[in-house]
Amino acid sequence: MSRFNIADHFKSLQPLFTLSKNLKSGGLEPPLIELVLTRVSQINGCCYCLDMHSKDARAAGETEQRLYLLAGWREAALYSERERAAFAWAEALTRLVPGDSVPDALYQQTSQLFSEKEMVDLTLLVTLINSWNRINLAAHTIGGDYQPGMFG
Repeated sequence: MSRFNIADHFKSLQPLFTLSKNLKSGGLEPPLIELVLTRVSQINGCCYCLDMHSKDARAAGETEQRLYLLAGWREAALYSERERAAFAWAEALTRLVPGDSVPDALYQQTSQLFSEKEMVDLTLLVTLINSWNRINLAAHTIGGDYQPGMFG
């Protein structure tokens, strides 16, 4: 059962919606955005966000197989070098341990495939979905009834 209805607080959440809109119209390719949003939501176990981003990814042309194998992306040959770098970056930022930091080697590897602006956008994207995951987990938002593009 839901604890609170996020829809009742859209005004307070407006900065997150604005950031999302800015990132989706920026330099990162839409399929990569949806895959990163889905991967971080898998790590955090956010049912609502998994429902949303897997459906948006499918509506944008992503294959079911790539979505099914996303949690095992390291072993799957279906992802580009750029996608793999984005997933590694997203996982490092999502799984931060207090007192730890993102490894320099990972930054060097990722920054060879993404411009500085894209690195900032990717970092903001991961930060954004981590925020949404935590909001939806706190609210106990129920997943399953999202329709692609519902909030776009």
